[in-house]
Amino acid sequence: MESRQRSIVKAVIWNIMGLTVMTLVGFLATGSATIGGAMAVINTGIGFVMYVLYERLWAGIGWGRSHV
Repeated sequence: MESRQRSIVKAVIWNIMGLTVMTLVGFLATGSATIGGAMAVINTGIGFVMYVLYERLWAGIGWGRSHV
């Protein structure tokens, strides 16, 4: 089973990468760094919460695990 701390660290790293990409995409789509950045921050906040919940849900599911 994965620890909560590990799930959170993974989520933070993943979301930093996503924030960077979304900022660039938002800027390219709108031409505005402010709007693109706002889009990225909102997306990252939602994504972070969803990722942590998703990881914790799967941490409790034994299906497909090898117990060797």
